[in-house]
Amino acid sequence: MNSVQDIWNEVVRILSRQLTTTAINTWFSDCEPVDYEDCRLIIRTPTDFKRRIISERFRPTIEAALSDLFASSDFELIILAEDEEYEKNDGGDGILPEMAGYTFDNFIVGNSNKFAHAAAISVAENPGKNYNPLFIYGNSGLGKTHLLLAIGHYIQDNNPKMSISYIKGDDFTNEMVKAIKEGTTEEFRTKYRNVDLLLVDDIQFIAGKQSTQIEFFHTFNNIYEAGHQIVITSDRPPMEMSLLDDRLRTRFEGGLMADIEPPDLETRMAIARNKATRLGLILQDDIIAYIASQITANVRQLEGVIKKMTAYREIMNHEINRETVDRAIHEVMVSGDEIPKPENIIRETAKYFSLSPEDLKGNNRSKNTALARQIAMYEMRQLTNLSLNDIGKELGRNHTTTLSSIRKIEEIMKTDPDIPGIIRDITSNITTLSGKH
Repeated sequence: MNSVQDIWNEVVRILSRQLTTTAINTWFSDCEPVDYEDCRLIIRTPTDFKRRIISERFRPTIEAALSDLFASSDFELIILAEDEEYEKNDGGDGILPEMAGYTFDNFIVGNSNKFAHAAAISVAENPGKNYNPLFIYGNSGLGKTHLLLAIGHYIQDNNPKMSISYIKGDDFTNEMVKAIKEGTTEEFRTKYRNVDLLLVDDIQFIAGKQSTQIEFFHTFNNIYEAGHQIVITSDRPPMEMSLLDDRLRTRFEGGLMADIEPPDLETRMAIARNKATRLGLILQDDIIAYIASQITANVRQLEGVIKKMTAYREIMNHEINRETVDRAIHEVMVSGDEIPKPENIIRETAKYFSLSPEDLKGNNRSKNTALARQIAMYEMRQLTNLSLNDIGKELGRNHTTTLSSIRKIEEIMKTDPDIPGIIRDITSNITTLSGKH
Protein backbone atom coordinates (compact mmCIF):
# COMPACT_ATOMS: atom_id res chain seq x y z
CA MET A 1 0.00 0.00 0.00
CA ASN A 2 1.69 3.15 -1.24
CA SER A 3 -0.78 5.86 -0.29
CA VAL A 4 -3.48 6.80 2.17
CA GLN A 5 -6.01 6.09 -0.60
CA ASP A 6 -4.66 2.54 -0.92
CA ILE A 7 -5.04 2.07 2.83
CA TRP A 8 -8.59 3.39 2.80
CA ASN A 9 -9.54 1.21 -0.19
CA GLU A 10 -8.30 -1.83 1.68
CA VAL A 11 -10.24 -0.83 4.81
CA VAL A 12 -13.44 -0.47 2.77
CA ARG A 13 -12.78 -3.87 1.18
CA ILE A 14 -12.53 -5.44 4.63
CA LEU A 15 -15.70 -3.63 5.76
CA SER A 16 -17.50 -5.00 2.69
CA ARG A 17 -17.11 -8.50 4.10
CA GLN A 18 -19.07 -7.52 7.21
CA LEU A 19 -21.55 -4.89 5.98
CA THR A 20 -24.19 -4.74 3.27
CA THR A 21 -23.58 -2.92 0.00
CA THR A 22 -26.23 -0.40 1.04
CA ALA A 23 -24.38 0.36 4.29
CA ILE A 24 -21.08 0.77 2.45
CA ASN A 25 -22.60 3.11 -0.12
CA THR A 26 -24.55 5.09 2.46
CA TRP A 27 -21.78 5.74 4.96
CA PHE A 28 -18.44 5.35 3.18
CA SER A 29 -18.82 6.13 -0.53
CA ASP A 30 -18.13 9.84 -0.07
CA CYS A 31 -15.53 9.56 2.70
CA GLU A 32 -12.19 11.08 1.79
CA PRO A 33 -8.94 9.68 3.20
CA VAL A 34 -6.84 12.65 4.33
CA ASP A 35 -3.64 11.36 5.87
CA TYR A 36 -1.96 8.44 7.56
CA GLU A 37 0.81 8.91 10.08
CA ASP A 38 1.99 7.57 13.42
CA CYS A 39 -0.61 4.78 13.51
CA ARG A 40 -3.35 7.34 12.92
CA LEU A 41 -5.72 7.32 9.93
CA ILE A 42 -7.54 10.57 9.21
CA ILE A 43 -10.66 10.59 7.03
CA ARG A 44 -13.16 13.33 6.20
CA THR A 45 -16.93 12.99 5.86
CA PRO A 46 -19.21 15.56 4.20
CA THR A 47 -21.43 16.16 7.25
CA ASP A 48 -21.33 16.14 11.04
CA PHE A 49 -24.18 13.62 10.97
CA LYS A 50 -22.13 11.09 9.00
CA ARG A 51 -19.14 11.67 11.24
CA ARG A 52 -21.24 10.88 14.29
CA ILE A 53 -22.73 7.71 12.79
CA ILE A 54 -19.35 6.41 11.61
CA SER A 55 -17.81 7.18 14.99
CA GLU A 56 -20.59 5.56 17.01
CA ARG A 57 -21.31 2.52 14.81
CA PHE A 58 -18.20 1.71 12.83
CA ARG A 59 -15.12 3.08 14.60
CA PRO A 60 -14.21 -0.22 16.37
CA THR A 61 -14.67 -2.14 13.12
CA ILE A 62 -12.47 0.27 11.16
CA GLU A 63 -9.77 0.33 13.83
CA ALA A 64 -9.86 -3.48 13.95
CA ALA A 65 -9.43 -3.55 10.15
CA LEU A 66 -6.40 -1.26 10.45
CA SER A 67 -4.95 -3.45 13.18
CA ASP A 68 -5.35 -6.49 10.93
CA LEU A 69 -3.69 -4.70 8.01
CA PHE A 70 -0.64 -3.58 9.94
CA ALA A 71 -0.47 -6.28 12.62
CA SER A 72 -0.64 -3.70 15.38
CA SER A 73 -3.25 -2.78 17.98
CA ASP A 74 -2.20 0.85 18.39
CA PHE A 75 -4.35 2.43 15.72
CA GLU A 76 -6.56 5.49 16.00
CA LEU A 77 -9.21 6.71 13.59
CA ILE A 78 -9.73 10.48 13.35
CA ILE A 79 -12.91 11.60 11.59
CA LEU A 80 -13.21 15.12 10.24
CA ALA A 81 -16.33 16.80 8.87
CA GLU A 82 -17.25 19.76 6.68
CA ASP A 83 -14.72 22.60 7.07
CA GLU A 84 -12.57 20.78 9.58
CA GLU A 85 -8.92 20.30 8.73
CA TYR A 86 -6.28 18.11 10.33
CA GLU A 87 -3.10 19.83 11.39
CA LYS A 88 -0.24 18.75 13.58
CA ASN A 89 0.93 21.24 16.15
CA ASP A 90 4.61 21.74 15.35
CA GLY A 91 5.25 23.26 18.75
CA GLY A 92 4.18 20.38 20.97
CA ASP A 93 2.79 16.89 21.32
CA GLY A 94 -0.89 17.83 21.18
CA ILE A 95 -2.99 18.19 18.06
CA LEU A 96 -4.64 21.53 17.45
CA PRO A 97 -7.57 21.01 15.08
CA GLU A 98 -7.98 23.76 12.55
CA MET A 99 -11.53 24.61 11.64
CA ALA A 100 -11.58 26.72 8.51
CA GLY A 101 -12.54 30.23 9.52
CA TYR A 102 -12.24 29.62 13.26
CA THR A 103 -10.10 32.70 13.80
CA PHE A 104 -10.62 36.03 15.51
CA ASP A 105 -11.07 37.70 12.12
CA ASN A 106 -14.12 35.57 11.39
CA PHE A 107 -15.73 35.80 14.82
CA ILE A 108 -18.75 38.11 14.73
CA VAL A 109 -18.80 40.26 17.85
CA GLY A 110 -22.05 41.44 19.44
CA ASN A 111 -23.38 42.39 22.85
CA SER A 112 -23.79 38.75 23.79
CA ASN A 113 -20.16 37.77 23.32
CA LYS A 114 -18.00 40.90 23.25
CA PHE A 115 -16.65 40.36 26.76
CA ALA A 116 -15.60 36.76 26.04
CA HIS A 117 -14.12 37.88 22.70
CA ALA A 118 -12.09 40.68 24.31
CA ALA A 119 -10.84 38.33 27.02
CA ALA A 120 -9.83 35.72 24.42
CA ILE A 121 -7.82 38.30 22.43
CA SER A 122 -6.11 39.51 25.59
CA VAL A 123 -5.09 35.96 26.48
CA ALA A 124 -3.89 35.26 22.93
CA GLU A 125 -1.73 38.38 22.92
CA ASN A 126 -0.31 37.82 26.42
CA PRO A 127 -0.58 34.12 27.28
CA GLY A 128 0.03 33.30 30.93
CA LYS A 129 0.00 36.95 32.00
CA ASN A 130 -3.51 38.41 31.96
CA TYR A 131 -6.30 35.93 32.73
CA ASN A 132 -5.34 32.47 33.85
CA PRO A 133 -7.30 30.35 33.54
CA LEU A 134 -9.77 31.82 31.08
CA PHE A 135 -13.05 29.95 31.56
CA ILE A 136 -15.58 30.48 28.73
CA TYR A 137 -19.06 29.06 29.23
CA GLY A 138 -22.43 29.07 27.50
CA ASN A 139 -24.91 26.85 25.73
CA SER A 140 -23.95 24.66 22.79
CA GLY A 141 -23.52 26.35 19.42
CA LEU A 142 -22.71 29.89 20.56
CA GLY A 143 -19.02 30.08 19.65
CA LYS A 144 -17.05 28.78 22.64
CA THR A 145 -14.98 26.36 20.57
CA HIS A 146 -14.47 29.08 17.94
CA LEU A 147 -12.83 31.35 20.53
CA LEU A 148 -10.84 28.47 22.03
CA LEU A 149 -9.36 27.54 18.65
CA ALA A 150 -8.88 31.18 17.69
CA ILE A 151 -6.65 31.61 20.75
CA GLY A 152 -4.70 28.50 19.82
CA HIS A 153 -4.17 29.51 16.21
CA TYR A 154 -3.24 33.08 17.07
CA ILE A 155 -0.56 31.86 19.48
CA GLN A 156 0.58 29.19 17.06
CA ASP A 157 0.98 31.77 14.27
CA ASN A 158 2.68 34.44 16.38
CA ASN A 159 4.67 32.24 18.77
CA PRO A 160 5.49 29.09 16.76
CA LYS A 161 7.93 27.84 19.40
CA MET A 162 5.20 27.63 22.05
CA SER A 163 3.93 24.12 22.72
CA ILE A 164 0.17 23.67 22.60
CA SER A 165 -2.12 20.82 23.61
CA TYR A 166 -5.83 20.66 22.82
CA ILE A 167 -8.15 18.09 24.40
CA LYS A 168 -11.84 17.53 24.99
CA GLY A 169 -12.97 16.73 28.50
CA ASP A 170 -14.17 13.21 27.74
CA ASP A 171 -11.06 12.46 25.65
CA PHE A 172 -8.86 13.43 28.61
CA THR A 173 -10.57 10.67 30.60
CA ASN A 174 -10.24 8.16 27.77
CA GLU A 175 -6.55 8.92 27.24
CA MET A 176 -5.85 8.68 30.96
CA VAL A 177 -7.55 5.28 31.24
CA LYS A 178 -5.64 4.03 28.20
CA ALA A 179 -2.35 5.29 29.65
CA ILE A 180 -2.98 3.50 32.94
CA LYS A 181 -3.90 0.30 31.11
CA GLU A 182 -0.81 0.41 28.90
CA GLY A 183 1.59 1.66 31.55
CA THR A 184 2.29 4.95 29.76
CA THR A 185 1.13 7.40 32.41
CA GLU A 186 4.43 9.32 32.38
CA GLU A 187 4.09 9.95 28.65
CA PHE A 188 0.48 11.02 29.16
CA ARG A 189 1.45 13.46 31.90
CA THR A 190 4.32 14.88 29.87
CA LYS A 191 1.98 15.47 26.95
CA TYR A 192 -0.36 17.71 28.93
CA ARG A 193 1.65 19.04 31.87
CA ASN A 194 4.68 20.38 30.03
CA VAL A 195 3.00 22.72 27.56
CA ASP A 196 2.85 26.48 27.20
CA LEU A 197 -0.85 26.48 26.34
CA LEU A 198 -3.50 23.95 27.34
CA LEU A 199 -6.88 24.21 25.63
CA VAL A 200 -9.67 22.10 27.13
CA ASP A 201 -13.05 21.92 25.40
CA ASP A 202 -16.19 20.78 27.27
CA ILE A 203 -14.58 20.37 30.69
CA GLN A 204 -18.02 19.49 32.15
CA PHE A 205 -17.50 15.89 31.05
CA ILE A 206 -14.93 15.24 33.79
CA ALA A 207 -17.32 16.19 36.63
CA GLY A 208 -18.09 13.16 38.76
CA LYS A 209 -15.05 11.19 37.54
CA GLN A 210 -12.85 11.26 40.61
CA SER A 211 -9.65 9.79 39.15
CA THR A 212 -9.85 12.08 36.13
CA GLN A 213 -10.40 15.13 38.32
CA ILE A 214 -7.38 14.27 40.47
CA GLU A 215 -5.20 13.89 37.39
CA PHE A 216 -6.50 17.11 35.87
CA PHE A 217 -5.97 18.94 39.16
CA HIS A 218 -2.26 18.11 39.06
CA THR A 219 -2.08 18.92 35.34
CA PHE A 220 -3.69 22.29 36.01
CA ASN A 221 -1.30 23.05 38.88
CA ASN A 222 1.80 22.15 36.87
CA ILE A 223 0.86 24.45 34.01
CA TYR A 224 -0.38 27.28 36.20
CA GLU A 225 2.62 27.27 38.52
CA ALA A 226 4.93 27.36 35.49
CA GLY A 227 3.22 30.58 34.43
CA HIS A 228 1.72 29.02 31.33
CA GLN A 229 -1.78 29.57 29.97
CA ILE A 230 -4.92 27.47 30.45
CA VAL A 231 -8.17 28.07 28.53
CA ILE A 232 -11.28 26.06 29.30
CA THR A 233 -14.78 25.90 27.83
CA SER A 234 -17.93 24.48 29.36
CA ASP A 235 -21.66 24.49 28.82
CA ARG A 236 -22.15 25.87 32.36
CA PRO A 237 -20.20 27.71 35.07
CA PRO A 238 -18.26 25.68 37.67
CA MET A 239 -20.77 26.42 40.42
CA GLU A 240 -23.45 24.55 38.47
CA MET A 241 -21.38 21.35 38.17
CA SER A 242 -22.60 19.55 41.25
CA LEU A 243 -19.98 16.79 41.18
CA LEU A 244 -17.00 18.96 40.26
CA ASP A 245 -14.18 18.63 42.78
CA ASP A 246 -14.07 21.67 45.07
CA ARG A 247 -10.36 22.17 44.41
CA LEU A 248 -10.97 22.38 40.68
CA ARG A 249 -13.99 24.64 41.13
CA THR A 250 -11.87 27.04 43.18
CA ARG A 251 -9.13 27.10 40.55
CA PHE A 252 -11.54 27.58 37.65
CA GLU A 253 -13.27 30.44 39.44
CA GLY A 254 -9.92 31.97 40.39
CA GLY A 255 -9.32 33.03 36.79
CA LEU A 256 -11.59 35.02 34.50
CA MET A 257 -15.13 33.73 33.92
CA ALA A 258 -16.62 34.81 30.58
CA ASP A 259 -20.08 33.75 29.49
CA ILE A 260 -21.56 33.81 26.00
CA GLU A 261 -25.28 34.42 25.60
CA PRO A 262 -27.46 33.78 22.52
CA PRO A 263 -26.83 36.58 19.97
CA ASP A 264 -29.32 39.38 19.37
CA LEU A 265 -31.02 39.88 15.99
CA GLU A 266 -28.41 42.30 14.65
CA THR A 267 -25.57 39.93 15.51
CA ARG A 268 -27.40 36.94 14.03
CA MET A 269 -27.86 38.85 10.78
CA ALA A 270 -24.15 39.70 10.71
CA ILE A 271 -23.23 36.05 11.33
CA ALA A 272 -25.56 34.86 8.56
CA ARG A 273 -24.21 37.45 6.11
CA ASN A 274 -20.59 36.63 6.97
CA LYS A 275 -21.10 32.88 6.52
CA ALA A 276 -22.94 33.37 3.23
CA THR A 277 -20.18 35.62 1.90
CA ARG A 278 -17.49 33.12 2.83
CA LEU A 279 -19.41 30.42 0.95
CA GLY A 280 -19.91 32.64 -2.08
CA LEU A 281 -23.64 32.98 -1.52
CA ILE A 282 -25.21 36.39 -2.15
CA LEU A 283 -28.40 36.84 -0.13
CA GLN A 284 -30.85 39.71 -0.12
CA ASP A 285 -31.26 41.65 3.12
CA ASP A 286 -34.83 40.42 3.59
CA ILE A 287 -33.67 36.79 3.34
CA ILE A 288 -30.87 37.44 5.85
CA ALA A 289 -33.33 39.10 8.23
CA TYR A 290 -35.82 36.24 7.87
CA ILE A 291 -33.21 33.56 8.64
CA ALA A 292 -31.99 35.52 11.67
CA SER A 293 -35.54 35.93 12.94
CA GLN A 294 -36.20 32.18 12.75
CA ILE A 295 -32.94 30.88 14.27
CA THR A 296 -32.61 32.69 17.57
CA ALA A 297 -30.46 30.74 20.00
CA ASN A 298 -27.80 28.74 18.19
CA VAL A 299 -25.04 30.06 15.91
CA ARG A 300 -24.24 26.55 14.68
CA GLN A 301 -27.80 26.13 13.42
CA LEU A 302 -27.65 29.56 11.79
CA GLU A 303 -24.54 28.54 9.88
CA GLY A 304 -26.13 25.17 9.09
CA VAL A 305 -29.02 26.89 7.32
CA ILE A 306 -26.60 28.87 5.14
CA LYS A 307 -24.70 25.68 4.25
CA LYS A 308 -27.95 23.92 3.35
CA MET A 309 -28.94 26.77 1.05
CA THR A 310 -25.52 26.74 -0.59
CA ALA A 311 -25.92 23.02 -1.25
CA TYR A 312 -29.38 23.55 -2.76
CA ARG A 313 -27.94 26.12 -5.14
CA GLU A 314 -24.80 24.23 -6.13
CA ILE A 315 -26.07 20.66 -6.23
CA MET A 316 -29.72 21.04 -7.16
CA ASN A 317 -29.56 24.44 -8.89
CA HIS A 318 -32.43 25.71 -6.74
CA GLU A 319 -33.31 29.37 -6.62
CA ILE A 320 -32.82 30.98 -3.22
CA ASN A 321 -36.25 32.15 -2.10
CA ARG A 322 -38.50 31.98 0.96
CA GLU A 323 -39.51 28.40 0.18
CA THR A 324 -35.86 27.32 -0.03
CA VAL A 325 -35.06 29.10 3.21
CA ASP A 326 -38.00 27.49 5.03
CA ARG A 327 -36.92 24.07 3.83
CA ALA A 328 -33.33 24.62 5.01
CA ILE A 329 -34.50 25.91 8.40
CA HIS A 330 -36.81 22.95 8.87
CA GLU A 331 -34.08 20.40 8.07
CA VAL A 332 -31.53 22.04 10.34
CA MET A 333 -33.97 22.46 13.23
CA VAL A 334 -35.10 18.83 12.99
CA SER A 335 -31.54 17.52 12.99
CA GLY A 336 -30.53 19.92 15.76
CA ASP A 337 -33.37 18.83 18.04
CA GLU A 338 -32.83 15.12 17.50
CA ILE A 339 -34.14 12.89 20.27
CA PRO A 340 -31.18 11.28 22.08
CA LYS A 341 -30.69 7.59 21.37
CA PRO A 342 -31.20 5.20 24.30
CA GLU A 343 -27.65 3.85 23.93
CA ASN A 344 -26.28 7.38 24.26
CA ILE A 345 -28.31 7.97 27.41
CA ILE A 346 -27.10 4.70 28.90
CA ARG A 347 -23.50 5.40 27.94
CA GLU A 348 -23.43 8.95 29.33
CA THR A 349 -25.16 7.92 32.55
CA ALA A 350 -22.78 5.01 33.04
CA LYS A 351 -19.77 7.22 32.25
CA TYR A 352 -20.89 9.75 34.85
CA PHE A 353 -20.83 7.03 37.54
CA SER A 354 -17.52 5.56 36.24
CA LEU A 355 -19.36 2.47 35.03
CA SER A 356 -19.82 0.78 31.67
CA PRO A 357 -23.11 0.35 29.78
CA GLU A 358 -22.79 -3.38 30.47
CA ASP A 359 -22.82 -2.65 34.21
CA LEU A 360 -26.20 -0.93 33.88
CA LYS A 361 -27.59 -3.73 31.74
CA GLY A 362 -26.28 -6.46 34.02
CA ASN A 363 -27.36 -7.81 37.40
CA ASN A 364 -25.00 -5.86 39.66
CA ARG A 365 -27.12 -4.47 42.50
CA SER A 366 -24.55 -2.31 44.28
CA LYS A 367 -25.92 1.03 45.43
CA ASN A 368 -23.91 3.01 42.89
CA THR A 369 -24.88 0.79 39.94
CA ALA A 370 -28.54 0.60 40.96
CA LEU A 371 -28.78 4.39 41.21
CA ALA A 372 -27.13 4.84 37.81
CA ARG A 373 -29.51 2.30 36.26
CA GLN A 374 -32.54 4.04 37.75
CA ILE A 375 -31.36 7.45 36.55
CA ALA A 376 -30.81 6.05 33.05
CA MET A 377 -34.42 4.88 33.02
CA TYR A 378 -35.58 8.26 34.30
CA GLU A 379 -33.56 10.07 31.63
CA MET A 380 -35.01 7.89 28.86
CA ARG A 381 -38.50 8.64 30.13
CA GLN A 382 -37.78 12.37 30.13
CA LEU A 383 -35.78 12.69 26.91
CA THR A 384 -37.32 10.13 24.53
CA ASN A 385 -40.72 8.89 23.40
CA LEU A 386 -40.03 5.31 24.44
CA SER A 387 -42.68 3.35 26.30
CA LEU A 388 -41.96 1.85 29.70
CA ASN A 389 -41.67 -1.58 28.07
CA ASP A 390 -39.13 -0.28 25.55
CA ILE A 391 -37.12 1.50 28.26
CA GLY A 392 -37.05 -1.71 30.26
CA LYS A 393 -35.83 -3.71 27.26
CA GLU A 394 -32.90 -1.35 26.80
CA LEU A 395 -31.66 -2.32 30.28
CA GLY A 396 -32.98 -5.87 30.48
CA ARG A 397 -35.80 -5.03 32.89
CA ASN A 398 -39.56 -5.47 32.80
CA HIS A 399 -42.35 -2.87 32.81
CA THR A 400 -42.91 -3.05 36.57
CA THR A 401 -39.25 -2.61 37.47
CA THR A 402 -38.91 0.30 35.06
CA LEU A 403 -41.91 2.13 36.45
CA SER A 404 -40.74 1.53 40.01
CA SER A 405 -37.25 2.83 39.18
CA ILE A 406 -38.56 6.03 37.60
CA ARG A 407 -40.87 6.71 40.54
CA LYS A 408 -38.03 6.08 42.97
CA ILE A 409 -35.87 8.73 41.26
CA GLU A 410 -38.79 11.17 41.32
CA GLU A 411 -39.12 10.63 45.07
CA ILE A 412 -35.38 10.83 45.77
CA MET A 413 -35.22 14.15 43.92
CA LYS A 414 -37.56 15.60 46.53
CA THR A 415 -35.42 14.58 49.51
CA ASP A 416 -31.79 14.34 48.33
CA PRO A 417 -30.46 17.77 47.26
CA ASP A 418 -27.59 16.19 45.28
CA ILE A 419 -29.73 14.13 42.90
CA PRO A 420 -31.28 17.02 40.90
CA GLY A 421 -27.78 18.37 40.25
CA ILE A 422 -26.53 14.96 39.14
CA ILE A 423 -29.46 14.56 36.77
CA ARG A 424 -28.95 18.08 35.44
CA ASP A 425 -25.28 17.29 34.72
CA ILE A 426 -26.07 14.01 32.98
CA THR A 427 -28.88 15.58 30.96
CA SER A 428 -26.57 18.36 29.85
CA ASN A 429 -23.92 15.84 28.79
CA ILE A 430 -26.50 13.86 26.82
CA THR A 431 -27.99 16.85 25.05
CA THR A 432 -24.56 18.38 24.36
CA LEU A 433 -23.49 15.11 22.75
CA SER A 434 -26.66 14.95 20.65
CA GLY A 435 -26.34 18.56 19.52
CA LYS A 436 -22.72 18.31 18.43
CA HIS A 437 -22.40 15.37 16.17
